Amino acid sequence: MVCGDTVLWKGAETTPLVSVATTKIVADVLERNKLPGAIATLCCGGADVGKAMAADSRLKLLSFTGSTHIGQQVGVEVQKRFGKHLLELGGNNALIVADDADLNMVVQATLFACVGTAGQRCTTTRRLILHKNVHDEVLGRLKKAYGQVLNRIGDALESNTLIGPLHSQQSLNKYKDTIEEIKKEGGTIEFGGKVLDKPGYFVEPTIVTGLKHDHPLVHNECFAPIVYILKTENVKEAICWNNEVPQGLSSSIFTQNLGNIFEWIGPKGSDCGIVNVNIPTSGAEIGGAFGGEKATGGGRESGSDAWKQYMRRSTITINHSKDLPLAQGIKFE
Repeated sequence: MVCGDTVLWKGAETTPLVSVATTKIVADVLERNKLPGAIATLCCGGADVGKAMAADSRLKLLSFTGSTHIGQQVGVEVQKRFGKHLLELGGNNALIVADDADLNMVVQATLFACVGTAGQRCTTTRRLILHKNVHDEVLGRLKKAYGQVLNRIGDALESNTLIGPLHSQQSLNKYKDTIEEIKKEGGTIEFGGKVLDKPGYFVEPTIVTGLKHDHPLVHNECFAPIVYILKTENVKEAICWNNEVPQGLSSSIFTQNLGNIFEWIGPKGSDCGIVNVNIPTSGAEIGGAFGGEKATGGGRESGSDAWKQYMRRSTITINHSKDLPLAQGIKFE
């Protein structure tokens, strides 16, 4: 809207009341500023509505936030009509801990990034890559920190709550299936792994060890509060593991070594769209472009130049003289 565009948007089919409430708030702001509320219009529905939007040539730009699987289908459909798309898809975000890291910061950052929003942020930390020299200490301290938040799982409207529920029964089923697969594949549940016996889709935040860095489960985003702990020999190896997953959204390293930092942010470092140092993977600086590379889709929101994606680009040349300059210096006598 800042760029002068009207907006037709579709929220998740599982949260229609949130979509309606949001649209009413936006419409009220527009109308109080003497603009039609319908500048931002809501269309509720399921996958059929999304497919129709992707195929409709009247929608010059289609912005999609969701899974990599669905985002790939959306991108192909929009490209068929030579439309523009902005894709904000999955992430399999890693947090690397070097052997010189401030471990007090590491534990706080990891706890927040792994369990916040019950592990349902696109920037949630999914993989914690620990240098072998600090692996055991970080794991022990992290398990203790997890234990201290178990009694703060509950209704997100209550002030004491830190961890709310999973989104749906489908999310709960995926969490349970993943836990069973982890056990079947020889992984160790260091903490959590259980569904809470209370109304709602509440689960324990879970720490997993014992799976290799390239195991299919580690490379898959469950979108639940499950983090895989990996032990690495050095930062260079950790960077390779960070980059080996299909997604490329957010990444982080904790270190005090400038050499590590410049290797991390350099051309052979993290291949993600968000590259952090001594802050966790979750959240984002509002002044910076938000988005990722590879299977995350390549789209960018926020930041200094994200608005350009919502504009039509034209190169305009105006001749103010009575002469006609032609390319390659051609002249007609």
